[in-house]
Amino acid sequence: MTWLPPDSYTGRVTDKLARLLAFCVFGLFLSHPAFAEHEVLYRYVVLGYVKDAKGAPIKGTPVELIREKTGFSYLAETDGEGFYIILARLGNESVGERLTVKAGLLTATLTARFDPRNHADERGTRLDFLGRKPLERPGWFAGTLKRFLAQ
Repeated sequence: MTWLPPDSYTGRVTDKLARLLAFCVFGLFLSHPAFAEHEVLYRYVVLGYVKDAKGAPIKGTPVELIREKTGFSYLAETDGEGFYIILARLGNESVGERLTVKAGLLTATLTARFDPRNHADERGTRLDFLGRKPLERPGWFAGTLKRFLAQ
């Protein structure tokens, strides 16, 4: 093997390639399996219905969830039954975070409530907009999600 002086072009390129290779190999040894984004511990579901004051569903209403901490926004639109579902990326560190939900001209503020140790149950809440009144129904969340997923 021929020794190249460190100040030659070939020597500098060879040195950079060797460092890059060492960095990549070192990174492979330090890497660990990452949790997938679809895991329960990375998502928070807000779902519900938008209806007028008489209880009739309002189709095509834009619904937006905004994370107050980051300003990230998640969008949905109501279907023919006035139903919407929003899947937001919230990890364990987001417990207690304030969320703003807008349905058309109506606005509601929620707090992300869940047990960070529970990685089995879905995390989320149900928020209905009935007339001009937002109504959070966390106890109805699991049943509503189950019915939606069964369709």
